[in-house]
Amino acid sequence: MWLAIGKTIVAAVLISFVSWLSGKKTGLAGFLTALPLTTLLALAFSHMEWGDAKQSVEYVKSVFVAIPVSLLFFIPFLLAQKFNLGFWACYSSGLILLGVGYFVHGFLVKVA
Repeated sequence: MWLAIGKTIVAAVLISFVSWLSGKKTGLAGFLTALPLTTLLALAFSHMEWGDAKQSVEYVKSVFVAIPVSLLFFIPFLLAQKFNLGFWACYSSGLILLGVGYFVHGFLVKVA
C-alpha cells in the first residue's frame, strides 16, 4: 500500500513540476519531458514491486519499440501552421494517430 502511495506522489510531483516549468522555461521543460522519465520511474517501480529481471527486459523492449511509434502524436502539431490547425484539432488528431500507433506497436512487438 505504501509503495503505491509513494509511486503516486513521486509521479505527481514530477508531472506537476514539468508542467509548471513549461510556463517559465519551455526549452528546459521540453528537454525534461523528452527524457524517458516515465520509463525510468515505471521501470524502477515495476522492478521494486515484482523483482523479475526477465519481465523488466521485456518491458524495456516494448518501450523501445513504442518510442518512435509514439512520435506519431506530434505530427499534427508539426503541421499546424501549414494547415491552420488549432490546439484541439492537433491534439485530437494526435490521439487518433497514437491509436493507430498502438496497433503498429502491437504488431512490431509480436514480430520482434
